[in-house]
Amino acid sequence: MKITRILLFSISLLALPSGVFSQDVISVENDTVSKFRDKYGIRVGGDVSKLLRTALDDNYSGFEITGDLRFSEKFYAAAEIGNETRDWDEENLKSTTKGSYIKLGADFNAYNNWLNMNNSIFAGLRYGFATFSQELNEYGVFTTDSTFPSEAVNPNLEFTGLTASWIELQFGVKTEVFNNVFLSINLQLKRMVSEQQPDNFDNLIIPGFNRTYDFSEFGVGYGYTISYLIPIFKR
Repeated sequence: MKITRILLFSISLLALPSGVFSQDVISVENDTVSKFRDKYGIRVGGDVSKLLRTALDDNYSGFEITGDLRFSEKFYAAAEIGNETRDWDEENLKSTTKGSYIKLGADFNAYNNWLNMNNSIFAGLRYGFATFSQELNEYGVFTTDSTFPSEAVNPNLEFTGLTASWIELQFGVKTEVFNNVFLSINLQLKRMVSEQQPDNFDNLIIPGFNRTYDFSEFGVGYGYTISYLIPIFKR
């Protein structure tokens, strides 16, 4: 009996260090496991190109506030709100367009990020709506008589309460240059859906849509934005 008790005691002493060692190894392995979680939140910014144009172009002033909200791994709800004043200054026609616009839609991120990256190559769809006014400042009376030059007329007519809507496709890139700070550039292709025109005049420019053309319902645009992500949660 004494020999049996001595053997059991010895075996328990030999087994104890290995058990302690295995517990230490497991705890160390669990402590070293790290997980990366994507950020979900509201990203708010502004279009820098419009601010630069306001500073450099005497015939233009405007701004645009941008925002998006990530609601799944690849999709973002997106919006832009802006205001523009633009002068049309040609030889036989001078006018001023003033108004505000809003664009609502969503973006799809086609880029698969690496670990700890939050960039995107995106395609987006927007519905745009603008309210604006047109002011006819001056126009020239057409004449075929070379003896008398064209006469300039200053009617100072203002057409208010005008509206327009359009569908817009966006293609662009967003890059995180600092923590939660993004630079983005995008190209825009627009198609007019509805347009309210003033009597005996035309909408040469529509805020948010840009220049219009008699022979086409399509328009183009671009944007260069800086935005900041406000993280709400991680997944």
